[in-house]
Amino acid sequence: MFGLGFPELLLILFIVVLIFGTSRIPELGKGLGEGIRNFKKGIKGEENEKKP
Repeated sequence: MFGLGFPELLLILFIVVLIFGTSRIPELGKGLGEGIRNFKKGIKGEENEKKP
């Protein structure tokens, strides 16, 4: 589809490290994971309602 191979992925990773630095990458990964999780929950129609 997009034809992303190993060299292209390495280049993307290198650019991300240059832009954000190594200290912020775990932070970005966590935020991205939470965003994807919330998106999937929203698609399924699940809501985070607190039950008393």
